[in-house]
Amino acid sequence: MSKLRWPHLAGLVTATAALVLGIAVVPANGAGGVSATFTKGSDWGTGYEGKYTITNGSPTARTSWTVEFDMPSGHRVSSLWEGSYTTSGQHVTVKNTWNGSIAPGASVSFGFNVAYSGAFTAPANCKLDGGSCSATGQPPTDPPPTDPPPTDPPPGPGGNKTLGYFTQWGVYGRNYHVKNIVTSGSASKLTHINYAFGNVVNGQCVLGDIYADYDRAYSAAESVDGVADTWDAGALRGSFNQLRKLKKAYPHIKVLFSFGGWTWSGGFGQAAQNAAAFANSCYNLIEDPRWADVFDGIDIDWEYPNACGLSCDTSGFAAFKNLSQALRNRFGAGYLVTAAITADGSNGGKIDAADYGGASQYLDWYNVMTYDYFGAFNAQGPTAPHSPLTSYPGIPQAGFNSDAAIQKLKSKGVPAGKLLLGVGFYGRGWTGVTQSEPGGTATGAAPGTYEAGIEDYKVLKTRCPATGTIAGTAYAKCGNEWWSYDTPATISGKMSWTRSQGLGGAFFWELSGDTANGELITALRGGLN
Repeated sequence: MSKLRWPHLAGLVTATAALVLGIAVVPANGAGGVSATFTKGSDWGTGYEGKYTITNGSPTARTSWTVEFDMPSGHRVSSLWEGSYTTSGQHVTVKNTWNGSIAPGASVSFGFNVAYSGAFTAPANCKLDGGSCSATGQPPTDPPPTDPPPTDPPPGPGGNKTLGYFTQWGVYGRNYHVKNIVTSGSASKLTHINYAFGNVVNGQCVLGDIYADYDRAYSAAESVDGVADTWDAGALRGSFNQLRKLKKAYPHIKVLFSFGGWTWSGGFGQAAQNAAAFANSCYNLIEDPRWADVFDGIDIDWEYPNACGLSCDTSGFAAFKNLSQALRNRFGAGYLVTAAITADGSNGGKIDAADYGGASQYLDWYNVMTYDYFGAFNAQGPTAPHSPLTSYPGIPQAGFNSDAAIQKLKSKGVPAGKLLLGVGFYGRGWTGVTQSEPGGTATGAAPGTYEAGIEDYKVLKTRCPATGTIAGTAYAKCGNEWWSYDTPATISGKMSWTRSQGLGGAFFWELSGDTANGELITALRGGLN
């Protein structure tokens, strides 16, 4: 259940359909018009993503807007971004937040997820600023006044944390940069980002890749805000600066700096020997004046306390709790302090090896790594889904499933609201397989773009489409290869389970594994609401 530091990790979405409804308002001067166009995006059978685009076709700048529409029976808006909304029965009213200004010829938009039963039906009776949403409608002379926009979008209810990992090495071979979070539509759906990874050396937090972190110069075309980096003395560059720009554009997103991971967990044992000194080093690094405004907290990815990962740790049952307490003491209540933890739910397994129950009082939440249970690290198989939600007959090892891990953590006193379910945006696969169903033998790891046995969802969805499901996740047999991975449909099911368990939300590893239009994060976010 590990996240490797080197580049390796990465549903089926129904075809998106553009569905344009009537739209627009003509200003009193009659020159041009202001329109609001509805577009239907991804649909996963029990919900879909919608968007209204407000376009100013008049010669006069707009300073605010209000869009109203009616949802059909059995349909409800479950979440909305880039706008502030209220509902009265099936009637939905959306007002601008930070995006009220629309220059002549420009457009702004807001997106939303809809949960529905039965057949899809588009919203109806659209109004823009009280007038018709078609370009021939006549609005009031001036748009109605709106409340001052809040600094951030209104926070959603508990239980819908949506956290994605951004890997610092993704800027190399994967060519995935912070701007891709925006262009994929993921930025509006994320609540938190974990920047992975910082290293732990000599008992201290240290940077892992200075060039990627804060030195790489981004051109205007590569940059989130279209402004190129400079080489002026003291200027911040790299992913840190891009994250700063992302947060300015999407102020609801919180960014945590994650330390450790599979490759860099070996230093935690020494760090635990002087937990206060370790915590102080982490605080000083995150609060470095050059990027102090970028990070909202720290995440510890220790694989694994008092157990074996890439190396074996013998720091003792209490070490993780002591480290967590020291971090909270140093960072205080104003910062997020979280941890990515094992999902080994077996009796006497890794969850039992450390005091996760006691440590939880000091942490905001756990990212429970409910993936990588099975894979071609066992080259001959048996084939098995790497991220099973539940157990199933023939599972290779008892306790190696999400439900077992979550129930064990609850039994140790960890509040459900402090548990986030993990989802992999990648698959694991074998080659030399003849059996379609799980449980077959293999001859080795299937080929992967960056590492054998691992492939991004965005590749697998067409290279080896899913042929079946088991234990809440999907698998695929193509030629002599066998893969398991999550699809939009299985993610939707996992999020329903997450809600039923009262969990705090979900997280995923990692952003670059998704499609260019964010199929998986759309299903994940939609399923949490």
